[in-house]
Amino acid sequence: MTALETLGRLLRPAGGGIHLISTGRAEQLALQEKLYAASGEAEVREAWRTDLEHLGSARAFLLGIPSDVGAGFQRGANMGPSAIRAALLEEDPGFPARARTAGIVDLGDVFVVPQLLHDEMLAPAQLAASRRALYPELAPDVAATLPVSPLSIARRALALALSVNPRAKVLALGGDHSTAWPVVEALAAVRPGLGIVQVDAHTDLLDERLGVRYCFGTWSYHANELIGRRGRLVQVGTRASRHERAHWESKLDVRQFWAAEVNRDPAGALDAIAGAVRRSGVTSVYFSNDIDGTDEAFADATGTPEPGGLEPEFVEALVRRLGREVELAGGDVMEVAPTIARSEGGGERTVALAVRYLRATIEAAVGKV
Repeated sequence: MTALETLGRLLRPAGGGIHLISTGRAEQLALQEKLYAASGEAEVREAWRTDLEHLGSARAFLLGIPSDVGAGFQRGANMGPSAIRAALLEEDPGFPARARTAGIVDLGDVFVVPQLLHDEMLAPAQLAASRRALYPELAPDVAATLPVSPLSIARRALALALSVNPRAKVLALGGDHSTAWPVVEALAAVRPGLGIVQVDAHTDLLDERLGVRYCFGTWSYHANELIGRRGRLVQVGTRASRHERAHWESKLDVRQFWAAEVNRDPAGALDAIAGAVRRSGVTSVYFSNDIDGTDEAFADATGTPEPGGLEPEFVEALVRRLGREVELAGGDVMEVAPTIARSEGGGERTVALAVRYLRATIEAAVGKV
């Protein structure tokens, strides 16, 4: 199969990554019809396939990864990508058309089997059963070459898209924070010198969690190893950790800016973070934005909200500055879980903030849309 044909098997039109048959399916299709200016499932798929034909000329790829198997406390981030897409569309109905004109190709959504996370964790019998379910129309020997878990599907899909167009930026909508791992993995393969700036209340620097290699608490560890340490992973907004900053910086050679110090002097922190990124020698940066890096007063619809976090203005200023001073290879918005807000209206506020962050990241990466 060609790259385009394989992407058509691995992914679904935007908004369609969650498997629905009855409950919620009408709402899902309604969102897709708005996104693609189409009527009915067949027209949606045709419009999506047409978008995929523009991989080679894309300035950026957008991918939704609605998986929250890798989360650790309260779940609901699987609803993040569709909620962000819907809110953006409501706020700005013309955005999809302008994004296409600006060269942003929406790859759609990873199709998520909600019990799975990464193919490395599956027994051969489960891999075979899942392939029969996901790819029934393919010959067994062809299906055997395809991934079935959301992190593995995301990695393969992005690798294929970047094989066609390695200079395209990558924008992702999660999902729990484990879904940043396949994005970084795919980007690092085509962008030597990649760095990461991670906005997060937590470090995510465990080498494994309860025996699980890839999940929300481990992705940063593996990403840091992949990009070669040397301060190329810069974490901002840290405040919920069993260890002090010196432990992580000395043990894993990361650079951290904890929320308290950022909030004491935001302007100084921006200068210090930008300086740390430049000194690390990276040639481009991936901006991974866990919504819980922001203070819970602004974003409490997430699995692990934390007090004492960053102000939205600072987070937005940070991604814009990185876009000006260092090439942005892409970015994401993670851990938005609109159904588990802790306050009245918290879901709507958190999603609206996620849209704001997405817009700022897109503008920092490819310019105003």
